[in-house]
Amino acid sequence: MIPFLLLVLGVPQLPSFAEEELPHAYPRIGVRTLFENERVYAWDVTWLPGISQPYHRHRYDLAAVYLRYGPIRITTLDGTENPQTPPFDIPRPFFQPAGVTHKEEMVRFPEDTPTRWAIMFDLKDVLGRRVDVIRGTEAAFPRSGAELAIDNERVLEWVHGWQEGQAGELMTYERDALQVFSEPGILEYTFASGVTLTEAYAVGDTRFIAAGTVRAERAVMGSPQAVTIELK
Repeated sequence: MIPFLLLVLGVPQLPSFAEEELPHAYPRIGVRTLFENERVYAWDVTWLPGISQPYHRHRYDLAAVYLRYGPIRITTLDGTENPQTPPFDIPRPFFQPAGVTHKEEMVRFPEDTPTRWAIMFDLKDVLGRRVDVIRGTEAAFPRSGAELAIDNERVLEWVHGWQEGQAGELMTYERDALQVFSEPGILEYTFASGVTLTEAYAVGDTRFIAAGTVRAERAVMGSPQAVTIELK
């Protein structure tokens, strides 16, 4: 009996706790709150090198845009570490259903390893809305040059851009949308009233666009690119 006890005591103990007791994925070290509204929680997430992170449970469906690749280690509750995946193209649209439980860390990599960076959105469990396209305008999506990267019961994720100087027609955003910029530039918006607004965007800038927004969009400096996530 004694040798058996010694053997058991010598075995490393894996975490033992109910998933419902685990914290939500955010906030945590390396995460900055961007905004919250009736549809989403928006987070700016960087996986910092050498920082141990807790096990957590993603309590919401998650839509995201990766803006910089960097390797991370993902460990499940039973101690299994997911194999490393090859670098992916940027921007990388992403979706993950609620309930995933693990920890994500940038640990045990060389000092010069790039850090992963993403904008993450926790999708609240609310009924989505959709408006009709206003007469005399066109739907914001699909649009010329836009690639539909993800289409499921919660989101449509489009990768697209604006060419400098190319005039745009008035268009209606039919759904609430999230827009994450992956290339910088300056956009000019013209509204149905004729009023114009100019906005400059850097990589990672993120905004919420309400369903029913009507405007024309034109790049006046640079050729910005973005991922737009339509919420169903």
